[in-house]
Amino acid sequence: QVQLAESGGGVVQAGGSLRLSCAASGRAFTRFAVAWFRQAPGKEREFVATIHWGGGTYHSDSVKGRFTISRDSAKNTVYLQMNSLKPDDTAVYYCAAKIGSTSSDSGAYSYWGQGTQVTVSS
Repeated sequence: QVQLAESGGGVVQAGGSLRLSCAASGRAFTRFAVAWFRQAPGKEREFVATIHWGGGTYHSDSVKGRFTISRDSAKNTVYLQMNSLKPDDTAVYYCAAKIGSTSSDSGAYSYWGQGTQVTVSS
């Protein structure tokens, strides 16, 4: 089993930056793919970015060039650096993990954190 805990959310003005962290406990992230998803009020959960245990990354078109997913294996933590934030980025951000390959399908992930709120004001 692995437990995930997100942190780093908050309120920021449009154009600002935040860095979210997803810390794992119970088991190392080795051989896990980790992803970030987000869910805005009244909308479905949306894929944001994913990172393979080998280091390969993939970002959704809506955040490409603004957000960057990365990992620190020594700290068992995955990050989401969010720059040039827009009001449309307002959502609860979740990290999720699965053994094996990456996926943009939330149903493929077995482990989820509780989420962290990001609010971008205009």
